[in-house]
Amino acid sequence: MSAPVLTSSGGVTLIGGGAVTTEDMALARSYAPVLVAADGGADAALSLGVVPDHAIGDFDSISAEARAALGPDRLTHVAEQDSTDFTKTLSRISAGFVLAIGFSGRRLDHTLAALTVMIRHPDPPCIMIAAEDIVFACPPELSLPLDAGTRLSLFPMGPAHGTSTGLRWPIDGIAFAPDGRVGTSNAATGPVRLTMDGPMLVMLPRECLDLVIAALTAPMSA
Repeated sequence: MSAPVLTSSGGVTLIGGGAVTTEDMALARSYAPVLVAADGGADAALSLGVVPDHAIGDFDSISAEARAALGPDRLTHVAEQDSTDFTKTLSRISAGFVLAIGFSGRRLDHTLAALTVMIRHPDPPCIMIAAEDIVFACPPELSLPLDAGTRLSLFPMGPAHGTSTGLRWPIDGIAFAPDGRVGTSNAATGPVRLTMDGPMLVMLPRECLDLVIAALTAPMSA
């Protein structure tokens, strides 16, 4: 396990080099003002007029201009090539939670790789912000005070099963798998509670971000 490069008692916004808007940046930093760039994400941040607090990666895509803007004290070079820049960065952040922007909307392979990393590195909890949705790895237990009719999708990243209350189509007894049963386009009938065994992604509308942050950072019950 890599030693933390950046530590925050609150949230951290992590920016990649994918599609990102000023609205994405403003939304993420309203909850997590500390900004860390994954390699070329530094250029994406600077193009929006924001200087990252730190940049981490193998630096094969960050520009010389971005390097100069950050200075050597805010750059952490990780030379190994066996992991993505998202992995290099997320694994070196110690925080209450991470909001990931700029990891969807362009190259699908990069998006899929980032989702895989979120499953492999559940701590700190990471929420990816996409154009219309947010997505995160489901913890073993999850409670969300959702309004009736809220769209909720489940997508397994491996064999998984669980239980639910508050879903229009309950998941109890279902064997989920990427090449089998998935759970897209379900909906809440009210507050939702999930228990999950196995790697599962949860997708919700962006409007649920504050509820998800609260749920993922809530103290574990005894």
